[in-house]
Amino acid sequence: MLRRAAVAGQCEPSAKSGDSCHWPAAATEGKLATVAFRSNPSLATGTAESDFRQLGSVTLAGHTLRPAPSGYLMNTSAELLKELRIDRKAPPAPPPSRRGLWTGLAIAVVVALLVGAGWFLFGRDKAIEVSIAPTAAIGSGGASASVLDASGYVVARRMATVSSKITGRVKEVLIEEGQRVEEGQVMARLDPVDADAQRRLYTSQLSASRSQVDGVQAQLREAEANATRLGSLVKQQLVAKSQYDQAIAQRDSLRAQLVSSQRNVQVAQDQLNIAGDQVDNTIVRAPFAGVVIAKAAQPGEIVSPLSAGGGFTRTGIGTIVDMDSLEVEVEVGEQFIGRVQPKMPIEATLNAYQDWKIPGEVIAIIPTADRSKATVKVRVALDTKDARIVPDMGVKVSFLEAAKPAGAEKKNEGVRAPAAAIASRGDADVVFVVGDEDTVEQRSVKLGREMGEDRQVLQGLSAGESVVLNPPDELQDGMKVKMAEDAAE
Repeated sequence: MLRRAAVAGQCEPSAKSGDSCHWPAAATEGKLATVAFRSNPSLATGTAESDFRQLGSVTLAGHTLRPAPSGYLMNTSAELLKELRIDRKAPPAPPPSRRGLWTGLAIAVVVALLVGAGWFLFGRDKAIEVSIAPTAAIGSGGASASVLDASGYVVARRMATVSSKITGRVKEVLIEEGQRVEEGQVMARLDPVDADAQRRLYTSQLSASRSQVDGVQAQLREAEANATRLGSLVKQQLVAKSQYDQAIAQRDSLRAQLVSSQRNVQVAQDQLNIAGDQVDNTIVRAPFAGVVIAKAAQPGEIVSPLSAGGGFTRTGIGTIVDMDSLEVEVEVGEQFIGRVQPKMPIEATLNAYQDWKIPGEVIAIIPTADRSKATVKVRVALDTKDARIVPDMGVKVSFLEAAKPAGAEKKNEGVRAPAAAIASRGDADVVFVVGDEDTVEQRSVKLGREMGEDRQVLQGLSAGESVVLNPPDELQDGMKVKMAEDAAE
């Protein structure tokens, strides 16, 4: 058992550690010391003083202390009790200061407020830049569903670069780009100088041929009359038969000359007609009704139906397109061509007018494949004729299933959403829907079939809602977003 006892004593100033000191050498200089000692169990009921005395000595701070005479401890304790009296006249000691504690608490509160305000002002309103796209309903009941989506271009089945039939110098051009022309309308005129000269020559030749015919006809009439007269005289044996034979030969010769002259007249007439056509060929007319999409020649330039191999000869006046012959050529992958059939309904969407759905049908599947692209061309006719549809426009074509009967049971086909909007969070497929105040809501969705670049969403989305495309990994439910175009500004 450890016991503590109060001891009083003093060592000489010259005493060293390990020396024995007796106490009290001077009662007024004595000091109390509390020493620990292990008392004998047999002394457990004794007083501290008696236990300490039985120990004989104790080492304190390197000095050996021996017990003081009997009664010294009691006297010393009495003196100590006097020192413990409270002096009520002295001012009370001030309580321990808590100023430092309150200061620390105030600093902590200020820091917390600053952090919260910074998040509210900067972090809360910091939006992630994203791109969004709307969802669309998939037709149900009597509507048709898309089985394949493909891209193509608007082409014209009737498009021509109009040129002259002859080589000549352009005198005037009467068309401009974007102008509509009718069949037979004059587009340009060439200088007709050479053609007019040729026509005048053939006109003169025709006149000469006709004059020759008139002369031969006159000679023929005379020869026929002479032969008739000599014939009657021969019967009367008034003239020799040789004269009559000579008259007959003259008559037949003139008849042959008349036929030849008449043929010359016909040749001259044909040549004149050709010369007239040459003159007419100096006028360039539209072969069919359409719209001018290109103007290729200017007055003063030489045009020719054949290329001269140089850069100074034009081969055409302009290009016109029959807008009623517009259709769509679509390239379908070889692995999907089995889904396309002639007369199959389609729905076309021009890249320039995303909200405009144009109905149509498949005309034919061109029986050839592109080896480099592994695609097959499909011709598609558009039911709508509109001035907004122009050649070489990009178009997206959705090949549709046959419409269901009117009395067929309607089935919810869900909505159509871009495949890029589908993200994975854990084991679930989710989308981020843009709501009020440009905040996003994370929703789990149930996916259906693939629809080209889109996906069928059976559950979790409604038609008309906007979803985030390619959502970043840091995007979470309830965060604010901003459109990509807004960020560009």
